[in-house]
Amino acid sequence: MRTALSIAGSDSSGGAGIQADIKTMTMNGVFAMSAVTALTAQNTTGVRGILDSTPEFLRQQLDAVFEDIFPDAVKIGMVSSPELAQVIAERLRHYGAKNIVVDPVMVATSGSALAKSGAIEVLAREVFPISAVVTPNVPEAQALSGMEITSRQDMEDAARRIGEEYGCSVLLKGGHSVNDADDLLYSNGGITWFHGRRIDNPNTHGTGCTLSSAIAANLAKGFDLPESVKRAKEYISGALAAMLDLGTGSGPMDHAFNLSGYFAQGTDI
Repeated sequence: MRTALSIAGSDSSGGAGIQADIKTMTMNGVFAMSAVTALTAQNTTGVRGILDSTPEFLRQQLDAVFEDIFPDAVKIGMVSSPELAQVIAERLRHYGAKNIVVDPVMVATSGSALAKSGAIEVLAREVFPISAVVTPNVPEAQALSGMEITSRQDMEDAARRIGEEYGCSVLLKGGHSVNDADDLLYSNGGITWFHGRRIDNPNTHGTGCTLSSAIAANLAKGFDLPESVKRAKEYISGALAAMLDLGTGSGPMDHAFNLSGYFAQGTDI
């Protein structure tokens, strides 16, 4: 069985972070492992607290995984401090990790900040160049490129700028009112658009985690990058379109809970 490692924060509500990654990787047919960068007290409405892992303990987690079950792919999500980012970069280079997918998480869907100043800069400098793909949303791409993005052409220009500056492939995710959920992949100097339709579903907490984890899972299974993106996009679109809900009546619930319920019903992945 192919394997994938998630390096990310824990979401106590189960819809984003490590929990979403493990569910997504499992439902996409790979064995999921984890290295926790931080514990968060959060739900779909906001982040109440963050407790960082120490750099030494994160190093021990990574060593424990790589020395026993070498991952076929690695997904990186929330990295809350520059020190943790540096440990990740050093260990991934040390072990020659492959199929690295970086979701440059800066802010939660709820609007809460998840990374201290400098963390993303270290990832960009040290990890982007050795990654298979980086998956920013529009606000993250604006921060990385220094550009305002208000159109499809802006998306292409920003993805190209990020890719050329850091030497990586970039999947710039649509949404955020720029287009109808169309994503673009900049890779090896070329642009590929992945078309999607906007699904009117309020359960969007953890969508970025889920998409990047699905890409990593498909890379682990041997699919190339464009096909991995295509399959991941189909996976998350199917989950959102199912409109499943926990039904607590307590407010917006995240779709990542719904993924396991949707695909457990026999949907082909």
